Amino acid sequence: MLKKRRKAGLLAFIIILSFLEGCGTEEEPEQEYPKSLKIGISVYDQYDTFMAEVLYQLQSYVREKEKEWGIPVTLDIQDAGQDQLQQNKQMEDFIEEGCDLVCINMVDRTDASSVIEKAKSNDIPVIFYNRELVKEDLQRWEKLYYVGADALQSGELQGQILVEQCKKDFSSIDKNGDGVLQYIMLEGEAGHNDSMIRSMSVIKEITDSGYVVEKLADEIANWNRDQAANKMASFIEDYGDRIEVVLANNDDMALGAVDALKDSGIIPGTKSWPMILGIDGTDVGRKAVEKGEFLGTVLNDARGQARGMIELAWSIVSDTPLDSETELQEGKYIRLPYQKVTGENLSEIQKRERQMALP
Repeated sequence: MLKKRRKAGLLAFIIILSFLEGCGTEEEPEQEYPKSLKIGISVYDQYDTFMAEVLYQLQSYVREKEKEWGIPVTLDIQDAGQDQLQQNKQMEDFIEEGCDLVCINMVDRTDASSVIEKAKSNDIPVIFYNRELVKEDLQRWEKLYYVGADALQSGELQGQILVEQCKKDFSSIDKNGDGVLQYIMLEGEAGHNDSMIRSMSVIKEITDSGYVVEKLADEIANWNRDQAANKMASFIEDYGDRIEVVLANNDDMALGAVDALKDSGIIPGTKSWPMILGIDGTDVGRKAVEKGEFLGTVLNDARGQARGMIELAWSIVSDTPLDSETELQEGKYIRLPYQKVTGENLSEIQKRERQMALP
């Protein structure tokens, strides 16, 4: 009788153990990924040279990721033409078209309410890029993000390029020998975050390094090459050889200064040619560095921004973690570092980018 009880108990234990083992080895259900991805892209102005490069890199990077993910990815790219009302309408169109996610390069970074409310009421995540929102606006909903760079760093690095040249050969900049750097400032937009911070931080970097500056003039040129050329032509008339440095908030405006100087008969590399510095490191800006028209520029990573936007978009819609190369700060921000570009490191930067572009 005792043996029968022991056998029965042993059999019950084996049955329970088998059941528990079966539960432990049951396969987890496979992650279900989207079968396709549609992203609405709105750019404040498609004719902005840097933004054109970002759009090119977006399309290029998406082609790479389609192969990796094995799904079709559609980018619906729209130009807002510097019109905030038009951009608000584009957000409505993206919703009607069934976009899974929207990326917005705001026309007016202080007027994002309409876009945010439309996104929130239709549960469509938004990645704002390159033109940073007011921080309080980005906190209004958990599915709002920003991909871009730190404007403060760009101004600091622009200033460092000039300071390094001052240390090497101050007399090459201080043409009149008065120990003061006379400069012209070409600014992006009135009230624009990046424009204000770049203008402030570049001067702070120069003066904190011990150099004395004198502002001859500054003008808003709206990031535009032609507008900058017109402003610079007036500066040349007013100040002539007194202009020792031209600080521009972006490469296009710096190139406008180059155009005006050439039109006035001033030749790059001569004593009358001022030190010109841009920001963005666009292809045309880097060519200006190569030709000696710019002292330098500051690389704004167009491919890095495009990569960050697409990787973040995939993470959001597929509910998967970001790849190890991408850091999401405060659950909201992806920030790409800037880099100085001068005649000394230009070939190294171009070589690295060619390697990155290889399939």
